[in-house]
Amino acid sequence: MDILIVDDEPNIRNVIKEYAKFSGYNVDEAKDGIEAIEKCKEKDYNIVIMDIMMPKLDGYSTIKEIKKVKDIPIIMLSARSEEYDKLFGFEIGIDDYVVKPFSPKELMARVNAVLSRTNKKENEPEDGKYNFDGLQIDKLGRTVFIDGKKIEVTPKEFDLLLYLVVNKDIALSREKILSEVWGYDFFGDDRTVDTHIKMLRNSIGKYRDRIVTVRAVGYKFE
Repeated sequence: MDILIVDDEPNIRNVIKEYAKFSGYNVDEAKDGIEAIEKCKEKDYNIVIMDIMMPKLDGYSTIKEIKKVKDIPIIMLSARSEEYDKLFGFEIGIDDYVVKPFSPKELMARVNAVLSRTNKKENEPEDGKYNFDGLQIDKLGRTVFIDGKKIEVTPKEFDLLLYLVVNKDIALSREKILSEVWGYDFFGDDRTVDTHIKMLRNSIGKYRDRIVTVRAVGYKFE
């Protein structure tokens, strides 16, 4: 997953880059709007984090130009918290608005949330069946097939596999997985996730390597 960070302040870019790489993302940087537009023309980014106040071309104008050539999810950063600025940002097509100073952890949570929504829209098959080589997950039938043969998985294993698949290529923290698959009121800890991941890997056999451990973060489906 590729992220483009656009900000004229090197310190802010460095902080975001550190957290993004820690979360398993590939990171590119741009120091102004002109550079950001050129990079977006050259490469397909999964998401852009964009500052408003920048030299040469402001964030609003940059987003308008990017949206002319590519429909990329964008999170806007700004020191301005006025409602007008937020509304204008959403009108031109941003997906989220984060006010400076911000928590890098919260920003990455917002990145994951935007990508999750985007992936669900893009990756939802019409028939509800996800296919990865010989691994098939039937969302409507709540069944899993390997090379055409149905395998047995527990209801929670199915929920976990489906959640990973819907959010494929996104590094998901154990806390995020717990809250989305088990629910916010679940009484337990992240070892529950590790245990079920181990069981799920055993269940899907030769496709176990598609569930990748992201060091110090959690898991993702590739």
